[in-house]
Amino acid sequence: MRGFLEGKCLIAMPDMPDERFARAVILLCAHSDEGAMGIVINRGQELGFADLLMQIGLLDEDEPIHLPREAREMIVRDGGPVDRSRGFVLHSDDYALSSSLDVSDGLRLTATVDILRAISDGSGPQKAIMALGYAGWDAGQLEEEIAQNGWLVADAPSDLIFDSPLDDIWPGALNLLGINPVNLSTVAGNA
Repeated sequence: MRGFLEGKCLIAMPDMPDERFARAVILLCAHSDEGAMGIVINRGQELGFADLLMQIGLLDEDEPIHLPREAREMIVRDGGPVDRSRGFVLHSDDYALSSSLDVSDGLRLTATVDILRAISDGSGPQKAIMALGYAGWDAGQLEEEIAQNGWLVADAPSDLIFDSPLDDIWPGALNLLGINPVNLSTVAGNA
């Protein structure tokens, strides 16, 4: 059963108490009564996609790198604090493996080396981002953080995920809700 938050963006409020998520935008990939899992989409790593392929043995350091332009320019994202050695690819639904998870209409998550091979040879999805690590919540934890005004929830349009510069994603996600970041208060109340 798909959770009501799957495929949505979580947007950190300015006073997020956990500094690991300050100004973070997380695409929620799974949500159920058992917990939630998402990928931070607006934080990059210094590791490039070609470097990652060399680290895992898909490219030989001694050979010239022949990658499609999209793969050469791909920024490896810091997907979150959990299991940072594990890779995930968020991608358009024009590519799927049996292990791919449908996140929302038009969006899938795949966590196998096969998709990295496909991206590196140009046969992968049209749009993709690579992330190491993820953000995770136990049962009820995310709902409690939302209730305590730690996160805002918004739709996750493809252009925000795949086409926006990293520094533009947090304000762009807030803009989806009609919010100017300058106008956000760090104090919340209940009526």
